Amino acid sequence: MSVHSARDALTRRDFAALLAGTATAAVGVQPTFVRAAMWPAAPDLHSRSVSFARPRPSAAQLAWQRDEFALFLHFGVNTFTDCEWGDGKEDPQIFNPASLDARQWARTAREAGARCVILTAKHHDGFCLWPTKTTAHSVASSPWRGGRGDVVREFCDAVREEQLRVGLYCSPWDRNAAVYGESPKYNDFYIAQLTELLTQYGEIAEVWFDGANGEGPNGRKQVYDWLHIWGTVRRLQPNAVMFSDAGPDIRWIGNERGSAGDPNWSTVDPSIVTVPGVDGPEIIRSLQHGDRDGTVWRPGETDVSIRPGWFYHPAEDTKVKSVDELVRIWFSSVGRNSKLLLNVPPNRDGLLSAPDVQRLREFRTARDALFAGEVPSLDWAWREMSGPRLEGAAILPRPTPIDVIRLGEAIENGQQVARYRVEGETAGSAWRVLASGQTIGYCKLDRFDSPVAVSRLRVIIEEIVDDVPTVNVRLFAAAT
Repeated sequence: MSVHSARDALTRRDFAALLAGTATAAVGVQPTFVRAAMWPAAPDLHSRSVSFARPRPSAAQLAWQRDEFALFLHFGVNTFTDCEWGDGKEDPQIFNPASLDARQWARTAREAGARCVILTAKHHDGFCLWPTKTTAHSVASSPWRGGRGDVVREFCDAVREEQLRVGLYCSPWDRNAAVYGESPKYNDFYIAQLTELLTQYGEIAEVWFDGANGEGPNGRKQVYDWLHIWGTVRRLQPNAVMFSDAGPDIRWIGNERGSAGDPNWSTVDPSIVTVPGVDGPEIIRSLQHGDRDGTVWRPGETDVSIRPGWFYHPAEDTKVKSVDELVRIWFSSVGRNSKLLLNVPPNRDGLLSAPDVQRLREFRTARDALFAGEVPSLDWAWREMSGPRLEGAAILPRPTPIDVIRLGEAIENGQQVARYRVEGETAGSAWRVLASGQTIGYCKLDRFDSPVAVSRLRVIIEEIVDDVPTVNVRLFAAAT
């Protein structure tokens, strides 16, 4: 996975200009417009026209965020060598998954509640899971399916059969390609591979660029033509989002522990978060937290593996993350305005292993139980106060033990909330603070240490960046 040491020729100004032009390229230019914005169920709060100047998501970014949860499949020659990073010298003959079943992958993803699945079509070793014309280091040189197989094809077909969205990972770093380091030649080579992936397999929802490059100071130095690479994706798959450390559409969250920053803004300063591979404390901080005053919309994706490694290793069959750990990750990723990308690697048979499948089922069951007790829609009374400051209150039909609150902004209008708190009133007691935080974004989950029985609830928006947001409030009662 990510080792942030690569460099390229783009200047910060070039990158900022690119993002200013491409953030909405998939859906056309989005001019400043006037639209009514008001709090939900608020007859006493006047409607207002607002000119939204803050960054907003494109249609593709909005669809990506609404997925909430995706699976990542690391699969390739490393699966058979027991390595995390291959050296590109592997014999393609080792790739021979006897029972590969992409339908099992896709079915497991759907049952786990994922809405998108991303496959490593090519990792750093350069081995391609499709019969590419660019290199012999591919499935076409393996014994699998008699050399006529295409993992990417089977994957895409299976994922779509389950009504899920398709994502593909194609590593820029390639330890097998002889032209890697001969920058113009390799850029053409890499773009040819991307072109195959983006023209032969239908609609792609997410294109995943890893920032890793472990060549070291004495290794080959490749200058990536990111403008051309990203432009190729925009042209061939205009509805896809692109992920890398820095974007241009989706940013890395800054770690592989499954933890987004708190707060986590979907906006960033493009002069800090620039190009893949650039590192430093200020950049990591910006990746983790975003920037309240950022000028481009680039939400964070939280990637983490269900096992210690990213590829399958038999010795890790007993080291699959616990349900409690996965639930914690849900709250620190999806619950912090991010999207969770959970890696579950296929094994040497070409199947998701039984311990992983079982844990995904348990994880889904735990989430279903946690969010099953949603309190029916309440009548919220909202009022605007000075500051600007907004307050919404609701009376519950009876004292109810609440243990999770989900807040969500209508992010199609941008991210506006900068500080909030939630208070509850129990029978015969004063208001008490149940949760507080800074920004909300698409989803903010607050979970209490123990359920609190409340008869009234109020949400106070103490600070707003620009204008009146639309905030949705959902309450979940503790399981009995």
